[in-house]
Amino acid sequence: MIPVLDPNPENIRAAAMALRAGRLVAMPTETVYGLAGNALDPAPLARIFEVKRRPFFDPLIVHVADAAAVQPLVRDLPEGAQRLMDRFWPGPLTLVLPKSHLVPDLATSGLPEVAVRVPSHPVARALLRETGLPLAAPSANPFGALSPTTAEHVANAFEDGIECVLDGGPSSVGVESSVLAWRNGKPALLRPGGIPVEALEEALGVAVLVVGGDGLGAQPSPGMLPWHYAPSVPLTLSEAKAIAATTTAENEGLLWFGDAEAPAGYARVENLSPSGDLREAAANLFAALHRLDASGAARISRIRAARVPDEGLGRAINERLEKASKKT
Repeated sequence: MIPVLDPNPENIRAAAMALRAGRLVAMPTETVYGLAGNALDPAPLARIFEVKRRPFFDPLIVHVADAAAVQPLVRDLPEGAQRLMDRFWPGPLTLVLPKSHLVPDLATSGLPEVAVRVPSHPVARALLRETGLPLAAPSANPFGALSPTTAEHVANAFEDGIECVLDGGPSSVGVESSVLAWRNGKPALLRPGGIPVEALEEALGVAVLVVGGDGLGAQPSPGMLPWHYAPSVPLTLSEAKAIAATTTAENEGLLWFGDAEAPAGYARVENLSPSGDLREAAANLFAALHRLDASGAARISRIRAARVPDEGLGRAINERLEKASKKT
């Protein structure tokens, strides 16, 4: 059993020592829990891929303590990058920037750019300061499975390979970071996430192109494969009206949203936000899916999920659910 530790100063120091020695630690962030290792050392990077069973063509996000710590990792900043760093860091925004020679190719899947961000969670920032290292930290779950938003999710997902889990409580944002790159000098959103595209456009003063991955070869950003974030039981994503008109099977679970009454007859219902708040829904997304998935062995053979409004954080929620449905 992987130890789950209170993030007191003593345990943070011990976790930092483990990271400097090349071992892996699961740390909380405001998005999801991350499986952290020294981003400058290929050995722990390889261990991250091994423990997660993650394909080597899916690059890692590098976490740093502050914006100044990015400078040794990148060659230059595209136009608008500093503005985004000033506005949204620390926070759930990842920037894909031209990498320096210090960043191992393993961290970037051989690509010339590195994905970097400054997390806002106080435990993550304390650990980064204590290690004095940039930390690669993809979500602390087996590849393709549901992302973890509590320490318990991490501890239940792995039997070994991780030194410890620092318990920072439930993730406040609950979906992964938004990932933004520059293509032909123009900003492009590679993955929707904790910062809505509208906020990015307002900060930059220009439109942001929304792009996706093709699932072939090395991906320019984590989370761009056509399937991802999936529970162990099949998930079907539909409009709420279509779900309401569907005959309910007794062994199905329902992921619902908003103040409209959920259809009756489901074995278990999880409402992401009864008040219709997309921030609350994003924070609850993976925890609700974990609860539905945990019911699978006993009662639930399928999860039906209702789309949320496709605006703001709703785009990130729908994108995660669409990818979960494609795995089934």
